[in-house]
Amino acid sequence: VQLQAWGGLVQAGGSLRLSCAASVRVFSKYVMGWFRQAPGRERDVVAAISWSGGTSYYVDSVKGRFTISRDNAKNTVYLQMNSLKPEDTAVYYCAAESGTTPQNMGRAIDYWGQGTQVTVSS
Repeated sequence: VQLQAWGGLVQAGGSLRLSCAASVRVFSKYVMGWFRQAPGRERDVVAAISWSGGTSYYVDSVKGRFTISRDNAKNTVYLQMNSLKPEDTAVYYCAAESGTTPQNMGRAIDYWGQGTQVTVSS
């Protein structure tokens, strides 16, 4: 199983869309999420979305700026990031977890992506 994501470099105030393609079977059975880890800090959830796409969760610091979505036909989850700030700089990981809800994602991750660097310059 592979989760592959692509990030990049952007200026503060700019936008970036992360994509994560999963080679996992029955992609739609998993809650999908994005986590991030800055240097010296723990890996924390940023956003998560239910298998149907009908329910999502965001950490307070990204509400109104980030949007998570998924396309089950393409086995892909997206994170649209707008109004980026330097404090959003981190390695971003996509993740898949079954048997959970977006609000509770992170307790027993089934699959992690390899991580992708997002750097927001001031």
